[in-house]
Amino acid sequence: MTAVSPAAPREDRERSRSRLFPALDWLRHYDVANLRPDIVAGITLSAYLLPAGLGDASLANLPVEAGLYACLFSGLVFWLFCSSRHTAITVTSAISLLVGASLGDLAGGDAARFWALATCTALMVSALALIAYLLRAGVLTDFVSETVLVGFKSGVALYLASTQLPKLFGFAGSHGDFWGRSHHFFSNLDQTHGTALLLGLGALAVLVLGKRFLPNRPVALVVVVLGVAISQWADLGAHGVKMLGEVPQGLPQLGLPAVSPQDINQLLPLAMACFLLAAVETTAIGRMYAQKHRYRLDSNQEFLALAAANLASGIGRGFPVSGGMSQSLVNESGGARTALSGLIAAGVILLVVLFLSGLLRNLPQPTLAAIVLFAVTGLFKLSALKRLWHFNRGEFLVAMAALLGVLGSGLLRGVLIGVVLSLVLLLRRSSTPHTAELGRVPGTNYFADLQRDPANQREPGVFVFRVDGALLYFNVVHVSDRLTEALAQRADDVRLVVFFMGASPNIDLAGADLLEELRHSFEARGVAFRVAEARGNVRDSLQRAGFGGSDGRPKANQTVRDVIDAWRTEAPGSS
Repeated sequence: MTAVSPAAPREDRERSRSRLFPALDWLRHYDVANLRPDIVAGITLSAYLLPAGLGDASLANLPVEAGLYACLFSGLVFWLFCSSRHTAITVTSAISLLVGASLGDLAGGDAARFWALATCTALMVSALALIAYLLRAGVLTDFVSETVLVGFKSGVALYLASTQLPKLFGFAGSHGDFWGRSHHFFSNLDQTHGTALLLGLGALAVLVLGKRFLPNRPVALVVVVLGVAISQWADLGAHGVKMLGEVPQGLPQLGLPAVSPQDINQLLPLAMACFLLAAVETTAIGRMYAQKHRYRLDSNQEFLALAAANLASGIGRGFPVSGGMSQSLVNESGGARTALSGLIAAGVILLVVLFLSGLLRNLPQPTLAAIVLFAVTGLFKLSALKRLWHFNRGEFLVAMAALLGVLGSGLLRGVLIGVVLSLVLLLRRSSTPHTAELGRVPGTNYFADLQRDPANQREPGVFVFRVDGALLYFNVVHVSDRLTEALAQRADDVRLVVFFMGASPNIDLAGADLLEELRHSFEARGVAFRVAEARGNVRDSLQRAGFGGSDGRPKANQTVRDVIDAWRTEAPGSS
């Protein structure tokens, strides 16, 4: 009997906890040098989460404190579960607008019922995210390719700029897509508030100079402090500069909302839409920063983090939350090194809600706008778009579709448009795989593409054909046509056709049937047909499909040279 170490069960429990709570793993190895930048980033992030929570609660037609509660309670738990180091959990404009536009009829004008339904929606989003986590559906987000992300990030940069420019210039913005917001901005430039613009441009100048001369320092936090100080000293609010305003004080009563089973059934479409928004935005943001900072993002783990965050938001009388692009930008540009900055931001919000709600009353809106505008400048990368243009026009069009989709239809639809086009291109490539006639490389037994290197030599009476891709039901006609065309160009008498499958990782029943049809067709004309270098799983599939009967099945490790030599041994007259 094998002895079991007493430490083994404990190690298994620790690994299990680490899978559920990634923070427990990295906290054990936390570098103290990261603490200061995480604290600075958390404080800076909280300064942005507060107005975002208040503003998005208004978009959702809820009391402003609902947005604070959502940011507070979701932030207290999200960092424990997420695999991203920089994603900030928050209420978002897209989800807030969706909630506000969907619950009016269900609530029937009852504000308390409206709030309860919004809270219930957050709990239902949590349940959907948990189901997605258990089903390991995170792999679906891998279809958001880097090409889509290039367009997505560029579109987000322009979209967020359109939301912040009116605040920088000191007049009210508008709702809608990028084009509507841009039209509103340029149409109302005559309403520019000179003092607000001067304050905002000054903040931008400090941020730019800070990045140039004080890299990795808490410049954004300094800008926030200076903005509050200047506002109080010059009484900017009295001169028409918009401030953050009053922040409600105190915590809500925790618990579940009073809703009926019928309400849950009616809320399901809204909850599914909110979950889709949250899943796409959160994973897209996480992947963007994981690539930039070179760490691994577990898309499936982000579903669990979303489930925990929305559960906490629902119990705390908030509404559905998601990863926020502008908030994550502020977090990352503030110097965040780990997800601990999210907990620190939640802690600051907790202090503000309990004791310090009056301190942020005089935070100027142009200062916050400058912080976000400075952060988004790193998202728009013209060089990446140019590289796509030169590399592949199809991929460039995918990126532009995602960009224009974000500008015209919002973040979710922009990503989804890009994803759909990526899948269309993927299917198009898979349905028309590259094919080639092979010839023997001089002086070797290796066979390679004749078109790429005409010095390769054809074997007399032998036609060797390769498909660079899986042989599947939607490309068998293309493969058959290419084989027929290539064979028709041979001037000599071909007596053996070798189908090279070393570049075909998979084959389905339609592919196996194609090979069987080719075998019968060629043999009826007195031409032998063989398969070479088929992988183990491909040979298994061909055997299950009955290809070649008991004697014609492809053999393991049988190269093109082996197939040709065996054929010549079987048919001496062919040499």
